[in-house]
This record gives sequence, structure tokens and C-alpha cells, in this order.
Amino acid sequence: MQFLKEDSALVVIDMQERLVPHMKNQEQLIENTAKLIKGAHILGVPVVFSQQYTKGLGRTIKDISDLQPQFSYIEKTTFSCMKTEEFKNELGRLGRKNIILCGIEAHVCVLQTAMDMVENLYHTVVVKDCVSSRKELDMETGITRMAQEGIFATTYESILMEMLSNASNEHFKAISALIK
Repeated sequence: MQFLKEDSALVVIDMQERLVPHMKNQEQLIENTAKLIKGAHILGVPVVFSQQYTKGLGRTIKDISDLQPQFSYIEKTTFSCMKTEEFKNELGRLGRKNIILCGIEAHVCVLQTAMDMVENLYHTVVVKDCVSSRKELDMETGITRMAQEGIFATTYESILMEMLSNASNEHFKAISALIK
């Protein structure tokens, strides 16, 4: 099954001020996630942001929130975004069946969201180079568990090229420049 831009939405989970500094490979995480978001914008793929307990964990980091015109987020205290009515309503409003996941932490909020997405009949892919956890083992375990649960894995470059579909696409040059 191919992820087409017309059927896809990007979900950015909990890239917050008090979490990101503790993640493994945080600079690469931020850089890759920024490219993924920019690519989604180029392709017209909607982007949804979540924040876990903003009062305690802070807002989405500026390097990420500044990429989204009229930034808004869905507040949650549950680990899975899908346990929040506002989030489920937003996905329903978007009407996209393919969900691209990135964010933190891979073994908690990303994992639980991904599993609930599959349970709710969304085709779900996790972008491995755009997720992290505080500990390497936790990140690897989260990604492995997602695979065991039937969640696809990819990289930001791969998913952007997949949604682009071919080199004659009007956005090919912009996406190529972005991923270089």
C-alpha cells in the first residue's frame, strides 16, 4: 500500500520544551522533523500537533512550531493522542486514512498512539528518523513493538518521496532540495 499525499496527514507528537532536550540525538531529531513538516507543507499534507500536559512540559519547541502557519495544538494528558476526543474529531474532520507519525517518546506516546490508530482502522506509519526517546533501548523497543503491532516504519525522505510518487510531480524540485 502506498501513502498518497491526498490520503495522508502528519501527526507531530509532544515535541515540547521540557522533553526534547532529554532525547537521544535531539539535533538530528529536530532537523529531520523540520524537513518532514516542510515537505508535508509543500505537498499539501495537513499537520496536527499534540502537546502532553503543556503546563508541566512546556510548549512545542520554536524550531518546530514556527514552521506551522497559525500554529495550534491539541492538549492531552493521555499517552495516546487517540484517547483525546479533540484529536479524534480533528482526524475525522481531515478525512485522511493514512497517518504519518513522528515525535516523542517512541516507546510511550508514539507507540500508544500508533497502536490506537491501527485499532481505529487508520493505515499508520512511524517515521523512524523523526522519533526518539531518552534512552536508545526504549526507542528501539518502541519501534520494534510498533512493527510487531503491524505499524509500518519509514524515514522522512522515503515517505516524502512516496507521497511525491514520481519525478514529474510539480513538487519534485522543492522536495529534492529539502532532503539534500
